Amino acid sequence: MSRKRTALVTAGIAAGAVAGGVIGRTVLNARRRQDPEADERLSELPPEDLGPVRSFDGTELAVRAAGDPSRPTIVFVHGFSLDMTTWHYQWTGLSDRFRCVLFDFRSHGRSARAAAGDLSPQAFGHDLAAVLRAVGDKRALVVGHSMGAMSMLALAEAQPELFGDPVAGVVFVGSAASDLVRGAFGSVTELLRPRFGSLRQAAGRVNRLRRYVLSSPADVAQMIARATQFGPDASPHLVRYVVGLAARAPSEVWTDGLAGLMEMDLRHAVQHIAVPALVLVGEQDRMTPPASSVALAGELPQGRLEVIERAGHFPMMEAHQEFNGRLASFADEVLRPRRSRRKSA
Repeated sequence: MSRKRTALVTAGIAAGAVAGGVIGRTVLNARRRQDPEADERLSELPPEDLGPVRSFDGTELAVRAAGDPSRPTIVFVHGFSLDMTTWHYQWTGLSDRFRCVLFDFRSHGRSARAAAGDLSPQAFGHDLAAVLRAVGDKRALVVGHSMGAMSMLALAEAQPELFGDPVAGVVFVGSAASDLVRGAFGSVTELLRPRFGSLRQAAGRVNRLRRYVLSSPADVAQMIARATQFGPDASPHLVRYVVGLAARAPSEVWTDGLAGLMEMDLRHAVQHIAVPALVLVGEQDRMTPPASSVALAGELPQGRLEVIERAGHFPMMEAHQEFNGRLASFADEVLRPRRSRRKSA
Protein backbone atom coordinates (compact mmCIF):
# COMPACT_ATOMS: atom_id res chain seq x y z
CA MET A 1 0.00 0.00 0.00
CA SER A 2 1.39 3.44 -0.93
CA ARG A 3 2.15 6.07 1.67
CA LYS A 4 -0.61 8.25 0.25
CA ARG A 5 -3.13 5.39 0.45
CA THR A 6 -2.02 4.65 4.00
CA ALA A 7 -2.58 8.27 5.01
CA LEU A 8 -6.05 8.28 3.46
CA VAL A 9 -7.03 5.06 5.21
CA THR A 10 -5.80 6.32 8.57
CA ALA A 11 -7.54 9.66 8.11
CA GLY A 12 -10.74 7.77 7.38
CA ILE A 13 -10.39 5.89 10.66
CA ALA A 14 -9.92 9.15 12.54
CA ALA A 15 -13.00 10.68 10.97
CA GLY A 16 -15.04 7.69 12.07
CA ALA A 17 -13.59 7.84 15.55
CA VAL A 18 -14.46 11.44 16.36
CA ALA A 19 -17.52 10.36 18.32
CA GLY A 20 -17.05 6.62 18.29
CA GLY A 21 -18.29 7.09 14.75
CA VAL A 22 -18.86 5.59 11.39
CA ILE A 23 -18.77 6.57 7.73
CA GLY A 24 -22.02 7.96 6.32
CA ARG A 25 -23.53 10.89 4.50
CA THR A 26 -23.23 14.48 5.76
CA VAL A 27 -26.43 16.38 6.45
CA LEU A 28 -25.46 19.86 5.36
CA ASN A 29 -28.80 21.56 5.88
CA ALA A 30 -29.01 20.92 9.63
CA ARG A 31 -28.29 24.55 10.50
CA ARG A 32 -31.28 25.74 8.51
CA ARG A 33 -33.72 23.97 10.81
CA GLN A 34 -34.80 25.31 14.16
CA ASP A 35 -33.30 23.20 16.95
CA PRO A 36 -36.01 22.10 19.40
CA GLU A 37 -33.37 20.70 21.78
CA ALA A 38 -31.21 23.83 21.90
CA ASP A 39 -32.03 24.65 25.52
CA GLU A 40 -31.93 21.10 26.88
CA ARG A 41 -29.54 20.71 29.82
CA LEU A 42 -27.94 17.48 28.69
CA SER A 43 -25.20 17.56 31.32
CA GLU A 44 -27.70 17.55 34.20
CA LEU A 45 -27.13 14.61 36.55
CA PRO A 46 -29.74 12.47 38.31
CA PRO A 47 -30.30 13.89 41.81
CA GLU A 48 -29.21 10.95 43.99
CA ASP A 49 -25.53 10.10 44.40
CA LEU A 50 -25.11 6.37 45.07
CA GLY A 51 -21.36 6.30 44.67
CA PRO A 52 -18.60 5.74 44.78
CA VAL A 53 -19.14 2.07 43.99
CA ARG A 54 -16.00 -0.07 43.93
CA SER A 55 -15.50 -2.42 41.02
CA PHE A 56 -13.66 -5.76 41.23
CA ASP A 57 -10.20 -4.16 41.18
CA GLY A 58 -10.96 -1.20 43.43
CA THR A 59 -11.77 1.30 40.66
CA GLU A 60 -14.33 3.76 42.00
CA LEU A 61 -17.40 4.27 39.83
CA ALA A 62 -19.73 7.27 39.81
CA VAL A 63 -23.33 6.07 40.20
CA ARG A 64 -26.46 8.25 40.26
CA ALA A 65 -30.18 7.55 40.49
CA ALA A 66 -33.59 9.17 40.04
CA GLY A 67 -37.06 7.98 40.91
CA ASP A 68 -38.76 6.27 43.83
CA PRO A 69 -36.62 3.33 45.09
CA SER A 70 -39.78 1.25 45.48
CA ARG A 71 -40.52 1.39 41.76
CA PRO A 72 -39.21 -1.11 39.14
CA THR A 73 -35.54 -0.55 38.38
CA ILE A 74 -33.86 0.22 35.06
CA VAL A 75 -30.04 0.33 34.91
CA PHE A 76 -28.61 2.37 32.02
CA VAL A 77 -25.17 1.57 30.56
CA HIS A 78 -23.48 4.12 28.29
CA GLY A 79 -21.29 3.67 25.22
CA PHE A 80 -17.65 4.07 24.25
CA SER A 81 -15.95 7.40 25.16
CA LEU A 82 -19.26 8.77 26.52
CA ASP A 83 -20.86 8.94 29.97
CA MET A 84 -24.15 8.56 31.83
CA THR A 85 -25.51 11.87 30.51
CA THR A 86 -26.29 10.26 27.14
CA TRP A 87 -29.30 8.82 29.00
CA HIS A 88 -30.57 12.31 29.89
CA TYR A 89 -33.93 11.92 28.18
CA GLN A 90 -34.53 8.55 29.78
CA TRP A 91 -34.00 9.43 33.43
CA THR A 92 -35.81 12.77 33.09
CA GLY A 93 -38.67 11.21 31.14
CA LEU A 94 -39.14 7.89 32.93
CA SER A 95 -38.18 8.45 36.58
CA ASP A 96 -41.79 9.17 37.50
CA ARG A 97 -42.56 5.50 36.69
CA PHE A 98 -39.25 3.72 37.24
CA ARG A 99 -36.19 3.79 39.46
CA CYS A 100 -33.49 4.90 36.99
CA VAL A 101 -29.87 4.03 37.87
CA LEU A 102 -27.00 5.41 35.77
CA PHE A 103 -23.22 5.13 36.07
CA ASP A 104 -19.96 5.99 34.34
CA PHE A 105 -17.57 3.23 33.30
CA ARG A 106 -13.99 3.30 34.56
CA SER A 107 -11.94 6.09 32.96
CA HIS A 108 -15.17 7.65 31.65
CA GLY A 109 -17.07 10.66 32.89
CA ARG A 110 -16.87 11.14 36.66
CA SER A 111 -15.52 7.69 37.51
CA ALA A 112 -11.90 7.11 38.49
CA ARG A 113 -9.20 6.05 36.07
CA ALA A 114 -9.02 2.28 35.68
CA ALA A 115 -6.95 0.56 38.35
CA ALA A 116 -3.87 -1.00 36.75
CA GLY A 117 -5.05 0.42 33.43
CA ASP A 118 -7.53 -2.39 32.75
CA LEU A 119 -9.90 -1.17 30.03
CA SER A 120 -10.84 -4.56 28.63
CA PRO A 121 -14.44 -5.47 27.77
CA GLN A 122 -14.28 -7.92 30.68
CA ALA A 123 -13.42 -5.06 33.08
CA PHE A 124 -16.42 -3.09 31.83
CA GLY A 125 -18.56 -6.17 32.49
CA HIS A 126 -17.26 -6.28 36.06
CA ASP A 127 -18.15 -2.58 36.44
CA LEU A 128 -21.73 -3.39 35.51
CA ALA A 129 -21.77 -6.27 38.00
CA ALA A 130 -20.59 -3.92 40.75
CA VAL A 131 -23.42 -1.49 40.01
CA LEU A 132 -25.98 -4.30 40.03
CA ARG A 133 -24.73 -5.34 43.47
CA ALA A 134 -25.07 -1.76 44.66
CA VAL A 135 -28.68 -1.70 43.46
CA GLY A 136 -29.36 -4.54 45.87
CA ASP A 137 -31.51 -7.62 45.43
CA LYS A 138 -34.09 -5.89 43.23
CA ARG A 139 -34.85 -7.29 39.81
CA ALA A 140 -33.75 -4.90 37.10
CA LEU A 141 -33.94 -4.25 33.39
CA VAL A 142 -30.48 -3.44 32.00
CA VAL A 143 -30.27 -1.11 28.99
CA GLY A 144 -26.91 -0.85 27.21
CA HIS A 145 -25.82 1.35 24.31
CA SER A 146 -23.10 0.22 21.90
CA MET A 147 -20.06 -0.69 24.04
CA GLY A 148 -22.34 -0.66 27.08
CA ALA A 149 -24.39 -3.41 25.50
CA MET A 150 -21.16 -5.32 24.91
CA SER A 151 -20.45 -5.08 28.62
CA MET A 152 -23.71 -6.95 29.21
CA LEU A 153 -22.38 -9.78 27.04
CA ALA A 154 -19.08 -9.72 28.92
CA LEU A 155 -21.04 -9.99 32.17
CA ALA A 156 -23.06 -12.89 30.77
CA GLU A 157 -19.82 -14.66 29.88
CA ALA A 158 -18.36 -14.23 33.38
CA GLN A 159 -21.49 -14.47 35.55
CA PRO A 160 -24.35 -16.07 33.62
CA GLU A 161 -26.19 -16.79 36.85
CA LEU A 162 -27.12 -13.09 37.11
CA PHE A 163 -29.44 -13.31 34.11
CA GLY A 164 -32.80 -14.21 35.50
CA ASP A 165 -32.18 -12.73 38.93
CA PRO A 166 -31.36 -9.89 39.40
CA VAL A 167 -31.28 -9.17 35.63
CA ALA A 168 -34.88 -9.74 34.54
CA GLY A 169 -34.40 -8.47 30.99
CA VAL A 170 -32.04 -6.59 28.72
CA VAL A 171 -32.21 -3.98 25.98
CA PHE A 172 -29.43 -3.76 23.39
CA VAL A 173 -29.21 -0.35 21.71
CA GLY A 174 -27.06 0.00 18.60
CA SER A 175 -24.95 -3.07 19.28
CA ALA A 176 -23.74 -6.45 18.05
CA ALA A 177 -22.25 -9.60 19.52
CA SER A 178 -18.95 -9.17 17.64
CA ASP A 179 -17.15 -6.84 15.25
CA LEU A 180 -18.53 -3.74 16.95
CA VAL A 181 -15.82 -1.61 15.34
CA ARG A 182 -16.19 -3.17 11.91
CA GLY A 183 -19.31 -1.19 11.12
CA ALA A 184 -17.39 2.02 11.68
CA PHE A 185 -14.14 1.10 10.00
CA GLY A 186 -15.15 -1.51 7.43
CA SER A 187 -12.30 -3.55 6.01
CA VAL A 188 -9.77 -1.10 7.43
CA THR A 189 -9.54 -3.12 10.65
CA GLU A 190 -8.32 -6.09 8.61
CA LEU A 191 -5.69 -3.92 6.96
CA LEU A 192 -4.41 -2.62 10.28
CA ARG A 193 -3.31 -5.93 11.72
CA PRO A 194 -1.06 -7.33 9.00
CA ARG A 195 0.34 -4.12 7.56
CA PHE A 196 0.48 -1.55 10.35
CA GLY A 197 1.43 -3.50 13.46
CA SER A 198 -0.74 -4.36 16.43
CA LEU A 199 -4.28 -3.19 17.03
CA ARG A 200 -3.01 -1.27 20.06
CA GLN A 201 -0.63 0.68 17.79
CA ALA A 202 -3.47 1.28 15.34
CA ALA A 203 -5.68 2.58 18.15
CA GLY A 204 -2.87 4.92 19.17
CA ARG A 205 -2.82 6.39 15.68
CA VAL A 206 -6.60 6.78 15.81
CA ASN A 207 -6.28 8.69 19.06
CA ARG A 208 -3.64 11.05 17.69
CA LEU A 209 -5.74 11.83 14.66
CA ARG A 210 -8.84 12.17 16.83
CA ARG A 211 -7.09 14.88 18.83
CA TYR A 212 -6.02 16.59 15.62
CA VAL A 213 -9.57 16.64 14.23
CA LEU A 214 -11.01 17.82 17.54
CA SER A 215 -8.46 20.64 17.69
CA SER A 216 -9.76 21.88 14.33
CA PRO A 217 -12.55 24.47 14.18
CA ALA A 218 -15.62 23.20 16.00
CA ASP A 219 -17.71 23.11 12.84
CA VAL A 220 -15.35 20.55 11.30
CA ALA A 221 -15.64 18.06 14.16
CA GLN A 222 -19.40 18.51 14.33
CA MET A 223 -19.80 18.03 10.59
CA ILE A 224 -17.84 14.77 10.75
CA ALA A 225 -19.83 13.58 13.75
CA ARG A 226 -23.13 14.39 12.06
CA ALA A 227 -22.05 12.58 8.90
CA THR A 228 -20.90 9.49 10.75
CA GLN A 229 -22.96 9.21 13.90
CA PHE A 230 -26.46 10.60 13.52
CA GLY A 231 -29.63 10.40 11.48
CA PRO A 232 -30.84 13.27 9.26
CA ASP A 233 -33.09 14.84 11.90
CA ALA A 234 -30.58 14.96 14.76
CA SER A 235 -30.47 18.14 16.81
CA PRO A 236 -27.28 20.21 16.33
CA HIS A 237 -27.20 20.60 20.11
CA LEU A 238 -27.04 16.80 20.52
CA VAL A 239 -24.27 16.54 17.94
CA ARG A 240 -22.19 19.21 19.68
CA TYR A 241 -22.71 17.54 23.02
CA VAL A 242 -21.61 14.08 21.88
CA VAL A 243 -18.53 15.56 20.19
CA GLY A 244 -17.67 17.28 23.46
CA LEU A 245 -17.92 14.02 25.38
CA ALA A 246 -15.62 12.27 22.90
CA ALA A 247 -13.16 15.15 23.14
CA ARG A 248 -12.94 14.89 26.92
CA ALA A 249 -12.42 11.13 27.05
CA PRO A 250 -8.91 10.22 28.27
CA SER A 251 -6.44 9.03 25.66
CA GLU A 252 -6.22 5.55 27.19
CA VAL A 253 -9.91 5.04 26.41
CA TRP A 254 -9.10 5.56 22.74
CA THR A 255 -5.99 3.39 22.81
CA ASP A 256 -6.41 0.48 25.24
CA GLY A 257 -10.21 0.60 25.20
CA LEU A 258 -10.51 0.78 21.42
CA ALA A 259 -7.99 -2.03 20.95
CA GLY A 260 -10.10 -4.22 23.22
CA LEU A 261 -13.20 -3.52 21.15
CA MET A 262 -11.36 -4.39 17.94
CA GLU A 263 -10.41 -7.78 19.33
CA MET A 264 -13.70 -8.62 21.00
CA ASP A 265 -15.97 -11.47 19.96
CA LEU A 266 -18.67 -12.37 22.48
CA ARG A 267 -21.02 -14.36 20.27
CA HIS A 268 -20.57 -17.37 22.52
CA ALA A 269 -21.97 -15.38 25.48
CA VAL A 270 -25.31 -14.63 23.82
CA GLN A 271 -26.70 -18.02 24.81
CA HIS A 272 -26.34 -17.10 28.50
CA ILE A 273 -28.84 -14.24 28.20
CA ALA A 274 -31.90 -16.44 28.72
CA VAL A 275 -34.18 -13.54 29.64
CA PRO A 276 -36.45 -11.33 27.52
CA ALA A 277 -34.25 -9.22 25.25
CA LEU A 278 -35.16 -6.25 23.08
CA VAL A 279 -32.76 -5.12 20.35
CA LEU A 280 -33.34 -1.48 19.36
CA VAL A 281 -31.51 0.06 16.41
CA GLY A 282 -31.76 3.32 14.49
CA GLU A 283 -32.69 2.93 10.84
CA GLN A 284 -29.74 5.18 9.92
CA ASP A 285 -27.21 3.59 12.31
CA ARG A 286 -24.02 3.02 10.33
CA MET A 287 -21.81 1.92 13.20
CA THR A 288 -23.96 -1.08 14.04
CA PRO A 289 -26.24 -1.31 11.00
CA PRO A 290 -29.67 -2.91 11.31
CA ALA A 291 -28.26 -6.11 9.76
CA SER A 292 -26.02 -6.54 12.82
CA SER A 293 -28.99 -6.05 15.11
CA VAL A 294 -31.05 -8.57 13.12
CA ALA A 295 -28.28 -11.11 13.64
CA LEU A 296 -28.03 -10.33 17.37
CA ALA A 297 -31.80 -10.59 17.90
CA GLY A 298 -31.81 -13.93 16.10
CA GLU A 299 -29.05 -15.33 18.32
CA LEU A 300 -30.64 -14.25 21.62
CA PRO A 301 -32.79 -17.02 23.16
CA GLN A 302 -35.69 -14.58 23.72
CA GLY A 303 -34.66 -11.78 21.40
CA ARG A 304 -36.78 -9.47 19.31
CA LEU A 305 -35.90 -6.53 17.11
CA GLU A 306 -37.39 -3.06 16.74
CA VAL A 307 -36.17 -0.34 14.36
CA ILE A 308 -36.54 3.37 15.04
CA GLU A 309 -36.98 5.23 11.78
CA ARG A 310 -34.59 8.02 10.74
CA ALA A 311 -32.48 7.67 13.89
CA GLY A 312 -28.73 7.04 13.84
CA HIS A 313 -26.47 5.49 16.47
CA PHE A 314 -28.10 7.49 19.30
CA PRO A 315 -31.82 6.69 19.07
CA MET A 316 -32.25 7.34 22.81
CA MET A 317 -31.26 10.96 22.17
CA GLU A 318 -32.33 11.58 18.58
CA ALA A 319 -35.81 10.05 18.88
CA HIS A 320 -36.17 10.07 22.65
CA GLN A 321 -39.96 10.18 22.82
CA GLU A 322 -40.40 7.14 20.61
CA PHE A 323 -37.47 5.39 22.32
CA ASN A 324 -38.92 6.02 25.79
CA GLY A 325 -42.31 4.73 24.73
CA ARG A 326 -40.84 1.47 23.47
CA LEU A 327 -38.57 1.11 26.48
CA ALA A 328 -41.36 1.77 28.99
CA SER A 329 -43.60 -0.77 27.30
CA PHE A 330 -40.90 -3.44 27.42
CA ALA A 331 -40.01 -2.57 31.03
CA ASP A 332 -43.65 -2.91 32.08
CA GLU A 333 -43.73 -6.34 30.47
CA VAL A 334 -40.46 -7.56 32.00
CA LEU A 335 -40.63 -6.01 35.45
CA ARG A 336 -44.26 -6.53 36.38
CA PRO A 337 -44.70 -8.78 39.46
CA ARG A 338 -43.95 -12.42 38.78
CA ARG A 339 -47.34 -13.56 40.04
CA SER A 340 -49.05 -11.36 37.45
CA ARG A 341 -46.78 -12.70 34.73
CA ARG A 342 -47.63 -16.33 35.60
CA LYS A 343 -51.34 -15.54 35.77
CA SER A 344 -51.35 -13.80 32.39
CA ALA A 345 -49.45 -16.70 30.86
